[in-house]
Amino acid sequence: MTTSKKTSPKVVSDYNGYDYKKIFWEDADRRYEDLADRLAIRKLLPEHMETFVDIAGGYGRLADEYLPRAASATLFDYSKTELAQAREIYGDRLQTKAGDIYSLPFKDNSFDALMMVRATHHFADMQKVSDQLYRILRPGGVAVIEVANKRTLPKMFRYWTKKSDINPFTLEPACLKDLNADGFYNYHPKYMEMIFRQSGFQIEKVLSVSNFRSAKLKRIFGTKNLVRLEKAAQGALAPIRFAPSIYYRLRKPTHAPAPKLPE
Repeated sequence: MTTSKKTSPKVVSDYNGYDYKKIFWEDADRRYEDLADRLAIRKLLPEHMETFVDIAGGYGRLADEYLPRAASATLFDYSKTELAQAREIYGDRLQTKAGDIYSLPFKDNSFDALMMVRATHHFADMQKVSDQLYRILRPGGVAVIEVANKRTLPKMFRYWTKKSDINPFTLEPACLKDLNADGFYNYHPKYMEMIFRQSGFQIEKVLSVSNFRSAKLKRIFGTKNLVRLEKAAQGALAPIRFAPSIYYRLRKPTHAPAPKLPE
């Protein structure tokens, strides 16, 4: 998901050689999570876009949500394995580009809109990522970004019952080393909102997504019923911000100054 260890924070999860589509999505039956993402994206993405990029988009799981809206769409990812799979699925309907999230291989002001979903948990330096996203977006452009939330209800209960020493209420990022040899990062919504604003973004809309992400709830209610509940909950629960995924629609101001990035 990231790249060069000489110039950038380390790679947390390298998906080269990993069949993310089959192992993570299909074999694990994450239909509810997939549909919850799609509900949010349909609400937040612009209806019409000239140029669009899906950042860290893997094999293009969500491409059928943005391809009908974009005159030109690009899929960016670190994993060449995932990008090759995307080309097999979408052919020349979707351009692909591999590279470093911390130094995106796109010119300033390249895109009318961008999206980054299920990726923040891989990144150790979210300020640097946010600054890069801001840089490649045109003034007036829209960014739809999903954040892996540190402040969820299950994490609160684990902390209160002393099953975890990760405090979900503090602003610093949490590295969940029990999930993977390298760990995954979770972020407090207020921390991420500070980062977005520091980059120059304006926050336009927030959604609470995957509110019912639970194997037990899936067994009891079934995917269709949970998706019905999800549709109503995404906006209603947004002010609380304790779902596993928090979605943001951000805008780069129309008269945005040139980005000031470190040399």
